[in-house]
Amino acid sequence: MPTETRHRSLTLVATRSRLAAAFRPGNAGVVYALVLIVIVLTALSAQMGRPSYLSATNITNILDQSSLVAILAVFTTVVLISGNFDLSIASVAAFSAATALSLVSSLGLPLAMAIALGAGLVCGVVNGMIVQLVGINAFIVTLGTMTAVRGLVLIVTNGRTITAKDPDAQRSLISLQAGYWTLSHLLAIIGVLALVAGAVVLIRRRDRRAGIVAVAVGVVLIALDPVFGYEVRLSKPTYYLIVIAAVTWAVLRHTVIGRRLYAVGSNAEAARLSGINVNRYKIGAFVLNGLGSGFVGVLFAAKLLAINPTGLQGTELTVLAAAILGGTSLFGGIGSVLKSVVGALILFTLDNGFNVLNLGANYQGVIVGTVLIVAAAIYTIAGRQRQARGGRRSAARATPGPKKQEALR
Repeated sequence: MPTETRHRSLTLVATRSRLAAAFRPGNAGVVYALVLIVIVLTALSAQMGRPSYLSATNITNILDQSSLVAILAVFTTVVLISGNFDLSIASVAAFSAATALSLVSSLGLPLAMAIALGAGLVCGVVNGMIVQLVGINAFIVTLGTMTAVRGLVLIVTNGRTITAKDPDAQRSLISLQAGYWTLSHLLAIIGVLALVAGAVVLIRRRDRRAGIVAVAVGVVLIALDPVFGYEVRLSKPTYYLIVIAAVTWAVLRHTVIGRRLYAVGSNAEAARLSGINVNRYKIGAFVLNGLGSGFVGVLFAAKLLAINPTGLQGTELTVLAAAILGGTSLFGGIGSVLKSVVGALILFTLDNGFNVLNLGANYQGVIVGTVLIVAAAIYTIAGRQRQARGGRRSAARATPGPKKQEALR
């Protein structure tokens, strides 16, 4: 077999293997869960005579409601991948919101926002330096900074709700996050993207089956677009989320920085021996998380034009739940920011569905908690199966075949 043909054959096999692995429940289970939840809620709302759950307005609401938590989940996933933990994100976001609101009237939005982002960055630096250089467990450190920063919020707000009273300051804050950008013919856009992806795969002869499936999906979506005429209005925070998640995913997936971050989270000592500056990557993850929390705090302030001492309290648990639903490991080295975003969408889809179906708040906690436990169980079992398969392969490679055994004799 010619070398080029053999290389092409091996590439095709590797591509099919990656494609099959990507669609396994252990990897894509969170996406399947979101699709299943949407189907169930759509059927129930139709059966009960409620407005269509998949209406453009409802989808817009879900995306807008989940955007801030999803942005926090993206940055928290980076910290978790690095092998650390951060419970202070909600307090840092509230502190940045209070800082921005207290300064915007006197300094203007650009300078107030810069100071608020700087406050979040400093909190991230403090967390990272104490965890990595002093050597205290990240859970303990961030639990302490969560309480300390919440105390700073109390100091800045003086224990009361603060608002941006100046009309110019209010308008500048509102312009930061208010407004919608309309995305027309959504199905046709997705269909064209699927067609292009399928054509690229077929032209490169990577995986003929995957290319044909992508082209078929694209044709179906384009054909359905005139029927549904789907038009979605996406809020500015939703676009912020899309950009942040896409850039973070690209860095983690396709750059040396991302590969080293995963290596640091998987085995810090092995990464150190291979020449990676472990402290730099772990502290950097905390700094990025602090900066992201500061940005979310500014958006929160712009959305409500007010903050009180308890603002965003408890949000850190929702963010961690989103990351866990997305399959991010609490022990480092495993995680995907895109799946964490899907995890946040699941939580807010359930919450939105409970409201649409008029389901009592007493049942909501039970259902969400059950979903979280089931998701964690699925990922744990899938991880054990992968380890078992890896162990069997290692044992098979270590065991000599009959010819080798005969030679050894």
